[in-house]
Amino acid sequence: MIYQRSSALFKEAQKVIPGGVNSPVRAFKAVGGDPIFVKEAKGAYLFDEDGNQLIDFIASWGPLILGHAYEPVINAVVAKAKKGTSFGMPTEIETHLAKLAVSMVPNIDKIRFVNSGTEACMSAVRLARGYTGKDKIIKFAGCYHGHSDSFLIQAGSGAVTFGSPNSPGVTQGTAKDTLLANYNDLVGVEELVKANEGEIAAIIIEPVAGNMGCIVPTDEFIQGLRKLCTEKGILLIFDEVMTGFRLGKGGAQEALGMDADILCFGKVIGGGLPVGAFASRAEIMSHLAPEGPVYQAGTLSGNPLAMAAGLAMLTELDNHPEVFESLAKKTEYLHEGFQKVLDKKGIAYQINRFGSMISVHFTDEPVVDFNSSAKGNNETFKKFFHGMLDQGIYLPPSAFESYFLNDALSYEDLDTTIAALDSLDL
Repeated sequence: MIYQRSSALFKEAQKVIPGGVNSPVRAFKAVGGDPIFVKEAKGAYLFDEDGNQLIDFIASWGPLILGHAYEPVINAVVAKAKKGTSFGMPTEIETHLAKLAVSMVPNIDKIRFVNSGTEACMSAVRLARGYTGKDKIIKFAGCYHGHSDSFLIQAGSGAVTFGSPNSPGVTQGTAKDTLLANYNDLVGVEELVKANEGEIAAIIIEPVAGNMGCIVPTDEFIQGLRKLCTEKGILLIFDEVMTGFRLGKGGAQEALGMDADILCFGKVIGGGLPVGAFASRAEIMSHLAPEGPVYQAGTLSGNPLAMAAGLAMLTELDNHPEVFESLAKKTEYLHEGFQKVLDKKGIAYQINRFGSMISVHFTDEPVVDFNSSAKGNNETFKKFFHGMLDQGIYLPPSAFESYFLNDALSYEDLDTTIAALDSLDL
């Protein structure tokens, strides 16, 4: 394919935007070459500035479950925009979306809307610290919870891609309050808790990881975390920015059959517009200002355009829960197709999948945590990525990212994708 205009736009952007992009993974540093500039999208397809059509497997990193430019969402945003874009005052639609979200998700009574997943996770940790009166948190290597200082310790995804998981600009004082554990290693977490007895406010985790590829927690690990937190008075925070309203109406809690103490949302809850949220039981949320002493605020929190998009998206998912089964079946179909092709090619690989999240790792070892994910053959991944892109398949431009399927993908699209892999010389 020809990407002359995208390349020219990238050079132009580099003059006025650091690295030419507003989020690092977009720069294609991990795979080489120039990034694709999108002009528009519809359903399962992206259309770039050179006129190429691409089958999309990132869905804006998750939120576009029903495909790009989904008509009920677009109509809701347009109608709301005609009445004003921002007020910095309460609006009725915030309550409507809050009621719907609370009705869909287990174990929450109240929800606070913010503007991004980063802000949601940052606020959730502040709330946990304020509620417990403790300072330290535990996070997991390879899990990404946004770019707040507390989280840029072995942060996964973009941070790993760029070789700087511990970001300059994060103070030692902040870093010392973030304890690092390995995903799927319950014993390691127990040892951290024992060594920091009475000091840990929260454990924050991607319940199904998506920032070191898709990594599924073992039952022993995830249920063990719940038991440990309950016994030690630690709050368990599920970062469901990727999994919330994607793995089911009730997100990862429903899919894994367990409850967390605080949940963080983003992406889907805004129908693709900039939005995030955090939620918990009334007992915990009552510590949040103006009801309690833990402060959090934002002029654009509960923005009417984002609320309209989120309400339209969640209403569709609430009314049509069969979409989750449809997505899971399509993801399984892609998994089986890739597996047959890669087996035939005799290449070392692992495929991880949960619901509509999936990732391919070029390694002969099971991928269960950050360390095993990092052992993938990156040269093979680069050939894989560019070979698929040349045939009109847009995959995550990093081996440390999950794919996110959207339900606008047809089985013909999936067959085209499988056939594209079959044609590659890896």
